[in-house]
Amino acid sequence: MTQHPLSFPAVANATSTLPDPDTCWHAVQRRDRAYNGRFWFSVKTTGVFCLPSCAARPPLRKNVAFHASPEAAEAAGFRACMRCKPRDWQADLGLSRPVARACALFDAADTDSPPSLSEVARKVGLSSGALSKRFLAELGVNPRDWLVARKRQRFRRALRDGSSVAAAIYGAGYGSPSRVYESSDKALGMTPATYAKGGAGAHIDYTTVDSDYGRVLVAATQKGIAAVFLGDNDRALEKDLKQDFPAADIERNDDALGPRVKGVLSRLYGRKPSALDAPDVPLDIVGTAFQWKVWKALTEIPAGETRTYGEIARRIGEPKSARAVGRACATNQAAVVIPCHRAVGSSGKLTGYRWGVARKERLLAEERRRSST
Repeated sequence: MTQHPLSFPAVANATSTLPDPDTCWHAVQRRDRAYNGRFWFSVKTTGVFCLPSCAARPPLRKNVAFHASPEAAEAAGFRACMRCKPRDWQADLGLSRPVARACALFDAADTDSPPSLSEVARKVGLSSGALSKRFLAELGVNPRDWLVARKRQRFRRALRDGSSVAAAIYGAGYGSPSRVYESSDKALGMTPATYAKGGAGAHIDYTTVDSDYGRVLVAATQKGIAAVFLGDNDRALEKDLKQDFPAADIERNDDALGPRVKGVLSRLYGRKPSALDAPDVPLDIVGTAFQWKVWKALTEIPAGETRTYGEIARRIGEPKSARAVGRACATNQAAVVIPCHRAVGSSGKLTGYRWGVARKERLLAEERRRSST
């Protein structure tokens, strides 16, 4: 089980490479918050541009265009949507203004000489200690670890975009190649040279099966299950898998995954409780120490019951980290095995679920029905 490689979602860079149109359109159809900050879409019939997660009525594909930044959308003649406020996409991630601004300041800095924590804290109107506490509460990590993760993200992106290993190393802000190779398993899951070749040698098998909750995709490495996705059709699930693992060699292998699919379905239908160390569903999922604490706490919630993000935060000894708990739930890649559907908002409302709120509601209803019989 891969537990603490410090590979976690950070605030996206508004100037990141635009995903391909099919990926963008699929994200818009799902109102996928994970793509907020990675692209913006405009609708020519309304003249507005929006975040991928915008709750407005879905447009027709023929009327939609995609943009790499709010400025690009405005340059094309579109105005910001009043409903999703696409210029305030950091706020949509649940970040307070000081933390969102601090992330932006760190991102905009020269990689060779990033600003100190005290400099950034002063600019956002907080002390260094207060800003560190905000990072821990809202992102689950301190500013130093957040910066480490961002450096790794820049490094991975440069390799995927075709830069040489040397150019990617220095462009990301590493002082020497040895620092990268010492931690390549954490940064990439493989050596930089292998990653630069598109993940040659890193192999993921997957299969899809039918269920009462729609289609289920199970993907695994030799170490264990890397992903469990729920959806309506195989094509969309396969696209999600390739988007989440862009550097891996991905291959359909129905026969090899039979026993692991059986373990996943056993949990889907309540025949076995969720457990992170279960031998029939060994996990190979990357997460921070904080994320793993949250995921373990989720498996301890009885089937059919729910806990608020705040209750989970208190359970893991981080009472001020409700927002970070919500983010840890959103980054869970193993649906049902790690039962993030049992986490709810402070009011008890069934808030966002990567695989659809209706599916979340049905999972909980079925769990309650089984528990009462």
